[in-house]
Amino acid sequence: AFAQHAPQMMDHAQAALDGAEQDLGFRRLNAAAFGQIEKISLDYAIMEKADNLQVMAFSDGWSDLGDWEALRRISDKDERGTALVGAATSVDCEGSLLWSASEGQELVGIGLENIIAVAMPDAVLVADRRRVQDVKKAVAALQVKGAKQACQFTRDHRPWGWFDSLAMGPRFQVKRIVVTPGGQLSLQSHVHRAEHWIVVEGTAHVTIDDAVTMVTENQSVFIPLGAVHRMENRGKVNMTLIEVQTGSYLGEDDIIRYEDVYSRK
Repeated sequence: AFAQHAPQMMDHAQAALDGAEQDLGFRRLNAAAFGQIEKISLDYAIMEKADNLQVMAFSDGWSDLGDWEALRRISDKDERGTALVGAATSVDCEGSLLWSASEGQELVGIGLENIIAVAMPDAVLVADRRRVQDVKKAVAALQVKGAKQACQFTRDHRPWGWFDSLAMGPRFQVKRIVVTPGGQLSLQSHVHRAEHWIVVEGTAHVTIDDAVTMVTENQSVFIPLGAVHRMENRGKVNMTLIEVQTGSYLGEDDIIRYEDVYSRK
């Protein structure tokens, strides 16, 4: 069907498949080749042109929840038609959506009419209900200015668990790192930063060069610049630690991996 109705997409799609790499249980397509494929929906590219389809009317109500207004419609609302999700408070708001997804942050609306307000840990969206489809324009504008919110989530998932950034300055960053039972980070070193780990939940087995130390709750350990290190969670519960990074460069690509049970490069 693609060869017949959208042949211009075939070469790039094949190149993306041919250049794919295995990543644990996933097969990652070649991003550069896939990015060259025309941005068009399956409906327009194939379904509206195919001659071997049959369709039936569906009359029981449907929404693909494709925007914030759709989420407002299906959410429970107060007597003035305002939906509240998470830590949100409405004072005389009408026909609005107040959606809070940030821990410890209260979203309060006063006298709003037909407004969508969404508070995330790293960004806040305020929009007229009639303009919610223009979120794509906001993403484009953020990309132009190089804002990381256009392409990065605040929580970064890894095979061993996840981490998020709590604070960042010119030469420091504070992270919360959660390692699931049995999880372990790669044996690695950094060229530009040192790290200080404080365990706040569970127990970490920490390797620093030739020494292996068990670090429990309310204990800490320092990893000097250039030291070969790793942390493991050999326990039965999640292990949570606070990581303080200091150095001239704090990017995630400042990692030299020596061993990795997850076969990452």
